[in-house]
Amino acid sequence: MSSANKNDDSSQMNHKKTMSNETVIKVKDLVTHYGQRKILDGVNFEVKKGEIRVVMGGSGSGKSTLLWHMLGLYEPTQGQIELLGKDMHTISFNEQLKLKQDIGVSFQSGALFSSMTVGDNVALPLREFTDLDENTIRIISRMKLEVVNLGGFHKLMPSQLSGGMIKRAALARAIVLDPKLLFFDEPSAGLDPVVASEIDDLILSLRDTMGMSMVVVTHELDSAFKIADRITVLDKGKNLITGSVEEIQKSDNKRVMDLLQRRSRHDKLNPSEYLRRLTQENYTLT
Repeated sequence: MSSANKNDDSSQMNHKKTMSNETVIKVKDLVTHYGQRKILDGVNFEVKKGEIRVVMGGSGSGKSTLLWHMLGLYEPTQGQIELLGKDMHTISFNEQLKLKQDIGVSFQSGALFSSMTVGDNVALPLREFTDLDENTIRIISRMKLEVVNLGGFHKLMPSQLSGGMIKRAALARAIVLDPKLLFFDEPSAGLDPVVASEIDDLILSLRDTMGMSMVVVTHELDSAFKIADRITVLDKGKNLITGSVEEIQKSDNKRVMDLLQRRSRHDKLNPSEYLRRLTQENYTLT
């Protein structure tokens, strides 16, 4: 085993010894529909303080929909979502706004405002949610850019950044309020292996230095196995399996094995069901 791998294993072991038993995210019996199509079907999900939870699954498995619900962007058909001990859908609007200041989000595309400099993008949450003076805001935003190795790039526009730099700038904005919870949507998608590994290292560093709890939606196996404390695999809107990296890798579940070995799925077509779906009045895909 290489020294780098030994260091990674040692870091993970030391972290697991200190990871809290306090639950910071709890999803219970979550069901949601897009029209008549059921997307999530009784999903249960818990994240402990200081944990990095990776969510995986094939296309259409419901992993991004689960993320949007945890962020409070969608109303579920039924079920409960608690962040930091507060039910997202029973607290008042003002309480939601306050709670969301403890949440950071790094979107797949970066979602930087193209008309703002990198520095202004990072500073935006500070200007919106704090009463800090401009000099303090400028210093804090530059500090966060330094954390993600973008020191000195604050005057550039998003169009002048590479894909990896956009991801890191988005991460700097996500952590500028020092959130307790951090959510990632495909953080290494579209990046070359070296840059993707650097993003993984940043995620681990933030967990270790700032004590953040994280949920990472990804389909990148190398990234998932490197950063995850536990992995949840979704399939057709349901919990398929949750376990450690080792448990996932050793699973004999066919769906999990197909995902890990990148085997295409060929579900057997039921002719009667296919005809029924084509002829029903409210036609939806399944």
